[in-house]
Amino acid sequence: MIPRVVIAAPSSGAGKTTVAVGLMAALRRSGHSVAGFKVGPDYIDPGFHAIATGRPGRNLDPMLSGEERVAPLFAHGAAGADLAVVEGVMGLYDGALGTEGYASTAHVAKLLKAPVVLVVDASAAGRSVGAVVQGFVAFDTEVRIVGVILNKVGSDRHEAEVRAGVAPTGVPVLGVLRRDTRLTVPSRHLGLVPANEQREQAVGAVDAAAELVRRGVELDAFVAAARAASPFDADAWDPAADVTAAEEGRPVVAVAGGPVFSFHYTETTELLVAAGAEVVAFDPLTDPLPEATAALYLGGGFPELHAEALSANTVLRRQVGTEIAAGLPVIAECAGLLYLCRELDGHPMTGVLPATGRMTSRLTLGYRTAIAATTTAFFDEGRRVRGHEFHRTAVEFDVDVAAAWHLPSGVEGITLPRLHASYLHLHWTATPDVPARLVAAARVHAGLDK
Repeated sequence: MIPRVVIAAPSSGAGKTTVAVGLMAALRRSGHSVAGFKVGPDYIDPGFHAIATGRPGRNLDPMLSGEERVAPLFAHGAAGADLAVVEGVMGLYDGALGTEGYASTAHVAKLLKAPVVLVVDASAAGRSVGAVVQGFVAFDTEVRIVGVILNKVGSDRHEAEVRAGVAPTGVPVLGVLRRDTRLTVPSRHLGLVPANEQREQAVGAVDAAAELVRRGVELDAFVAAARAASPFDADAWDPAADVTAAEEGRPVVAVAGGPVFSFHYTETTELLVAAGAEVVAFDPLTDPLPEATAALYLGGGFPELHAEALSANTVLRRQVGTEIAAGLPVIAECAGLLYLCRELDGHPMTGVLPATGRMTSRLTLGYRTAIAATTTAFFDEGRRVRGHEFHRTAVEFDVDVAAAWHLPSGVEGITLPRLHASYLHLHWTATPDVPARLVAAARVHAGLDK
C-alpha cells in the first residue's frame, strides 16, 4: 500500500488545513506525486487539496460511505501517486456524536493503518504542549502518533520552550511553523470560501502554505514517516463493479458546477460515467442546459450568495422548468433544492417547486439517518440511507407535498415521480444503485430504452 500519513490536531482551529495543504503542495514541488484526502463529509478542503496536488480531492467518511469502503476508496484515489496525505477533521478523537469516535480521524487512521502527525497550536502555551502531546499518545495506543508539527510559534525563545516540553514524550518534532498572515483565506457562514470561487486567492494561499511548510518542516523526515506506515492490502474501489452500463448509447447527464454548485464528491461523476452516462458539467450562472440533456444532477453549494446572478440567467431557469415539466429526471441536493424553488431570498428561481427559500441565522449541521418517504425513480419507499446536512437556509412549501425523507426530526424534502430534492447530501458509493437509476431514467427520457 502507498506510503501515507494522517494530519490530525487536538481540536479544530489548530491549523490542520494549512499544514495538510502546505505539505501536499511542498511535496509535489519536491518531485512527489501526492494524493490528497479529507476525513469526513467536508466539500471545501478537498478543493484546496486539488490545487495543491493537481489531482482530484477526495473524502474518506465511514459514516457516509460505510466503514468497509474507506480503504478501497483510499486505494482508488491514491492510484498512481507515490505518497498520500490525509487531512483529519475536528480533534483527532472526535467522531459522530454519541459514538466512541466513529468516523473520527483516529478511526480512519486505524482503518488505513496509517501513522499520525499531530499539528499543535502553540500560540498560547510553552512546555504545556508536551502534556497535550503525551495525553494524545496515551489516549488510544492503537493510534500511532509519529511526529508533531508546532504551529503558530512566535519566536526562537518560544520554540525552545515548546520543544523542551515535547522532548520527554519521545515524539519527534517534524516542523515548526511561524505565524504568517498570508495564509488567511476568506471565510463565510459555512466555513472557507470554496477554492473555485476565488481561485486566484486560493492559489495564493496554497503557495504561501507550501513555502511555510518548505521552510519549517523536515520533509525528508515526514516522507520517512509515511514510508513507515504498516503494510496492508486493500482492493481499490472500482465504480464499474458497482454499476452496469448498457451496451449502446450514452445519455447526457448534466451536472451543475461553477462557483454556486461546487459541493459534490469526485466519485459522483465516476459512478455516473461507469453507469453509462455522458457527464457534461455546466455553470448555472452563465450557461444553458447542455445539448441533449436527459437527466440533471444539482449538487450543493452557496446559491444564497449568488441568488441575483442565478436569477439573471433566465434562459436556464426557463429551460429547467420546461424540461422538468416534460419529465426530465432530476436529483437535487441542498443548493439544488433551493434552485428549484419559486424564489430564493426574493429572487426568482426556476419555479419547479411550490416553495420559497430564504437565508436564516440557524446552522443545520450533522449526520442523518433517513428513510425514503416516497417511491420515485431513484428510491423505493422505506429505503434507509445515511446522509449529511450543512446549511443556513430554510425552505417553506406553499402546499402539502410528497416528502423525500423521514428524519428523526420529521419529514424533509420533496419528490415527484422523476424528481428527488432535499437538503440531504449522500455519498453515492454507499448507494450505487441511485446513480445507476438516474442514468436508467435518462436513457428512457432520451429514447434509448422503452
